Amino acid sequence: MTTRPAPSRSADPDRRYLKQAMDTPLLEREEELALATAWREEGDEAALHKLTSAYMRLVVAVAAKFRHYGLPFPDLVSEGNIGLMQAAARFEPERGVRFSTYASWWIRSSIQDYVLRNWSIVRTGTTAAQKSLFFNLRRLRALIRDVGSGALSPENRAYVAQALKVGEDDVEQMAARLSAVDRSLNAPFSEDGDGEWQDLLASEAPDPEESVMDSRDAAKRHEWLGEAMARLNEREQLIIRERRLREEAVTLEQLGERLGISKERVRQIEHHALGKLRKALVEAVGDPEEAGLIPAG
Repeated sequence: MTTRPAPSRSADPDRRYLKQAMDTPLLEREEELALATAWREEGDEAALHKLTSAYMRLVVAVAAKFRHYGLPFPDLVSEGNIGLMQAAARFEPERGVRFSTYASWWIRSSIQDYVLRNWSIVRTGTTAAQKSLFFNLRRLRALIRDVGSGALSPENRAYVAQALKVGEDDVEQMAARLSAVDRSLNAPFSEDGDGEWQDLLASEAPDPEESVMDSRDAAKRHEWLGEAMARLNEREQLIIRERRLREEAVTLEQLGERLGISKERVRQIEHHALGKLRKALVEAVGDPEEAGLIPAG
């Protein structure tokens, strides 16, 4: 008895989606307008579903244009669907523009952002100039028959910069990025395999000496602040702790209700207590701002 191999489950949903996208009929202008209006004005989710389903084929068509970047096609389609939903959320039918025209921009933008985020391990950039270069540099190089993958000649670099309205330095940097190959930080940097490229990266963490000094400085600042706080009475200490030493300060009104006084009186006590604290800290350390005990300014 011959057994047939089981169909790939991971591929089935993708094929079903593509078939559904292609089989869903397009909308006439009047029906599109009615559905968009029902969703925008009444929150009709059935209208939203019918509107977006009719343009899933548009998502597939736009996503197909980005397949050569080497990213999974289903992921491109998923990002395009996000753009389609964003278009539906922002579409204003009263402006008289077809939804398909409006949605195309959002779909393309969403897919482009995804490609930029994932095309290379090293981020390519997301400024307007970088995006324009990333998606048009190869096309323009082919147009002027500069088919190499290295640096552009000065004439060709100037041509691309003028065509895309970007700086020549931006063109040169993008050409270098697109021609470079990602290198794993775990790859050995010598033939004997004794070390990896990541071993050459400088650590951003403080060295042991800095850590010890920072710890000692913090302990000393805490000691100075404690001695200064001891000069305040109980009510002043409470107000300073609640207003100045918490991540989320308590409001003057809340403290006033808690202490049975007006919020203006709380403000006056706080101001007086801060003056006493500053005086005590000046006596102990000189300038409390330079000592890092109070914010500068």
